[in-house]
Amino acid sequence: MNTSNQLKKMIKKIFLISIIVLLLPFIVTAAPADAAKTSFTGKVTDAKTGESLPGVSIYFPDLMTGTVTDMNGNFKVDNLPASKVMVQVRFIGYKLIAENIDLSEVHEKNFAMNPSVTEINEVVVTGLSKAATQNRTPTPIEIVPKTKLLQNASSNIIDALAKEPGISQVTTGAGISKPVIRGLGFNRVVVVNDGIRQEGQQWGGEHGIEIDQYDVKRAEILKGPASLAYGSDAMAGVINLISEPQIPEDHLQGGVLTNYQTNNGLLGYSLHLGANQNGLLWNLRYSNKRAHDYKNKYDGYVYDSRFKEDALNGVIGLNKSWGYSHLILSYYHMVPGIVEGERDSLTGKFLKPVMVNGQPDETLATHSDFMSYKQGMPYQQIHHYKAILKNNFVTGKGNLKTIFGFQQNNRQEYSDIANPEQYGLYLKLNTLNYDVRYLLPESNSMNISFGVNGMFQHSMNKGTEYLVPDYHLFDAGVFVMARKNIDHLDLSGGLRFDRRSEHGESLYLNNAEEAVSSTAPGATERFPSFHSDFSGVSGSLGATYQFSESFYGKLNISRGFRAPNIAELGSNGVHEGTQKYEIGNPDLKPENSWQFDLATGLNTEHVSAELDLFSNRIHNFIFSRKLNGFASQDSIMDGVPAFKYVSGDAHLYGGEVHVDIHPHPLDWLHFENSFSYVRGVQLNQPDSMKNLPLIPAPRFQSTLRADIFPKGKTLRNGYIEFGLEHDFTQNKFYSAFGTETRTPAYTLLHAGIGTDIYWNNKKRFSLWLQADNLADVAYQSHLSRLKYTGINYATGREGVYNMGRNFSFKLQIPIDSKLR
Repeated sequence: MNTSNQLKKMIKKIFLISIIVLLLPFIVTAAPADAAKTSFTGKVTDAKTGESLPGVSIYFPDLMTGTVTDMNGNFKVDNLPASKVMVQVRFIGYKLIAENIDLSEVHEKNFAMNPSVTEINEVVVTGLSKAATQNRTPTPIEIVPKTKLLQNASSNIIDALAKEPGISQVTTGAGISKPVIRGLGFNRVVVVNDGIRQEGQQWGGEHGIEIDQYDVKRAEILKGPASLAYGSDAMAGVINLISEPQIPEDHLQGGVLTNYQTNNGLLGYSLHLGANQNGLLWNLRYSNKRAHDYKNKYDGYVYDSRFKEDALNGVIGLNKSWGYSHLILSYYHMVPGIVEGERDSLTGKFLKPVMVNGQPDETLATHSDFMSYKQGMPYQQIHHYKAILKNNFVTGKGNLKTIFGFQQNNRQEYSDIANPEQYGLYLKLNTLNYDVRYLLPESNSMNISFGVNGMFQHSMNKGTEYLVPDYHLFDAGVFVMARKNIDHLDLSGGLRFDRRSEHGESLYLNNAEEAVSSTAPGATERFPSFHSDFSGVSGSLGATYQFSESFYGKLNISRGFRAPNIAELGSNGVHEGTQKYEIGNPDLKPENSWQFDLATGLNTEHVSAELDLFSNRIHNFIFSRKLNGFASQDSIMDGVPAFKYVSGDAHLYGGEVHVDIHPHPLDWLHFENSFSYVRGVQLNQPDSMKNLPLIPAPRFQSTLRADIFPKGKTLRNGYIEFGLEHDFTQNKFYSAFGTETRTPAYTLLHAGIGTDIYWNNKKRFSLWLQADNLADVAYQSHLSRLKYTGINYATGREGVYNMGRNFSFKLQIPIDSKLR
């Protein structure tokens, strides 16, 4: 009876919040058509020559609207609210301009742009009270623009971002990557796409991010506790993936992107088309990607490392003086193979499951198997559906922002060669996201916002295998954030209170492993019923100071909060993709952290550099460790090692430094270097348990890059680069019970070249060629799950190695025309 009442209360809560989300915009903005509106006009020129600059982007991040300059450098943006907003003026080869303008007073402004070899004031939009420049934001932030995403070779969006300082990835082959920020991953990193957190059973080690990499326009990586804006689970930080199109008014834009990679035969393409006419915005994109098994020098081709994915995204919206309203619909489908690493004991060659005389058996995988794009066995199948309604209503000089989203994640695993079309594990997850926040009008250079956000989840087991129980989750948080500018000093901070309820349902199985009632003959309890409530306070306080135009400093202190996820609380079963039997712990307490960040940066004509340092203390840090069985042997359950979730107190510290040297007058030459380091220890533990698991090794990256013919008649914005990545030996690993092993150092070489092709002063297409691991080094990343897929008895090597030499070719054909 108590459980029934709890569920009823949860349903009432989500119903009431849904009503608030749906009705509040209409109550506050009773007559949006009467909102004061204005226009903004001007001209953009070169500050040194005075010549007009055509094609310059004029964009208002908070309003999601803008335009581009015409052939004479002139621009005009209509249907703007008469309020104070930030405008950014961007053009390749010039220093970005970012200014706050009060449109109730300023209707015309000219901009003179200075040539620059770097963009040092990239505008960020990361759930702050308003858009702010990177140098004036106290929390460490990495910005990855679309151009950089296109130039590198990657198999998914997280793989592309993992090249940034302080960012790593937990991989399960080439198709599945999970982000790690400064040594923390899984449910400690929140991935936000188009305003809502991505929810697809993110607790799973082999559960990737269900987002189309070709659709991402820009990525913002916030390092450190970000629970203030995004709630529980953002202890490590946030990866904000921005996909919504930024189409200038009265333009039709689109394009075709194709990608081929040699190592695993990856074939990818993406088609999109959209328009913005009189504030009516629409965009449609379809993407497809296929890859066969990848190879490396030691393993040859790795059986069943293939994957395929399809994605369809659509946006329709309205941008007016009263704000904007956008509806985003998306569908994502992925079929990744599951690498189990089964090998022939004599030859070390990979085995594949087959049927022989009606019975399951194994045989050597052939070359045609490795080169096949068809699904192997075992494999996963993921269907992810998403609908988002985003609104920003201008209320006087303030803003009311609402986001309402629904996601459904269907995750199936197939492993029975005798019944290849019959799934075993099938998790169905429904998530309702909500976010309502109000931005008060700016007063005395003070910006204040407050609101409520959270989610409701219901996960169900639809298959015949069970890892976690069916569960309901209700999450809500209230917050207030503020920013204050005092000349060269910027102060920001805020507070948040979160409460999360998780209810796991009981499950009873009979001798045939079928779900039955608790009173059925032979019924055994697989999952006991449980109900847990967690609450916590998070907050931050930080400051930045501009010592001069080229030198700045940052200081920030923050407190994070994370409630245990369903796997940590209630798992009890074989996790096929990770080759573990996982056991939850319902007595776990929530994690709480205190993090200190200190940074200083320099931007001059010759050098751009930044040093970021952090120290993070986490109380009740939750992790999974291998259980020890009889006579110091592994505890084996259902044929795989058993792991159980435990907790302790942890300390993580380290930082990143990156330096870009571009000596004058050789402004076209860049010598870019970065170093990332993180140390994670568990306090008051013996040596074998002292080091935290899944901590990336120190990494040094260096690239020599030349920007060539930036303003040529036919070839423009070209570049050529050579570089290396050195990952140091990871000797500090969680060695207790053989949970982790040492990872040797390795050095990878890369090179790239690319350019835009122009004809009649219009860009016709772009070409990029990238080569990774040029020396074909056989290596294992410390965060690769395939590192522990068994021993090759023919060579004595443990696990599967990462991808070898790979060449990537990309071609993009843009579509851009003025609507008459």
